[in-house]
Amino acid sequence: MICVDEMGPMAVKTYPGEEWKQGRNRATFEPDYGRRGKLWIHGAFEVATGRATIILSPSRDSTSHIQLLEKVVTEFPAQRWLIIEDNLSIHASRQTKLALTAWPEIGIQFIPKYACWLNLIEPWWKQLRSLALKGRRFETLDELIETLNAALDYWNAHRRPYHWKKKPQEQPILVAGFSVSHAMTLLAT
Repeated sequence: MICVDEMGPMAVKTYPGEEWKQGRNRATFEPDYGRRGKLWIHGAFEVATGRATIILSPSRDSTSHIQLLEKVVTEFPAQRWLIIEDNLSIHASRQTKLALTAWPEIGIQFIPKYACWLNLIEPWWKQLRSLALKGRRFETLDELIETLNAALDYWNAHRRPYHWKKKPQEQPILVAGFSVSHAMTLLAT
């Protein structure tokens, strides 16, 4: 199972660190509107091993998505792949569907709309932002690209399988659209 998604656009600018304090000694930095370039990060994350890969692209388009799928096939050797992705139009475009005919061993599972937390690459994006961007200022696009690739290399050298930390909550039993405890209260009155 490989989770796929896009992040961006990532601008060449200053990314604040985690040190925010109230009062006189609070962290400050000059406003930076980041008009020095931008890029999109197309990523794939294998949940079982924690291994990740990225494609850096100037746009979020079908061509970049197909390049990412090619990279998945070569970097994550398997007999079959299950790709988890959202419903973005580039994931179901004519170009992408045509490319997928060349890889019958790739299965695609789209997550429901408005359920991005089901795509387990989302927590990994947070890790990548922390490793590559937090507290740094970038002057050129090349600096940003170099830092993102270095963060990816560091992650893969220290990777670990992803374990979902949230425990499933006990779901209330519903009667006529109300939880049983609420329905009992209504019946008692």
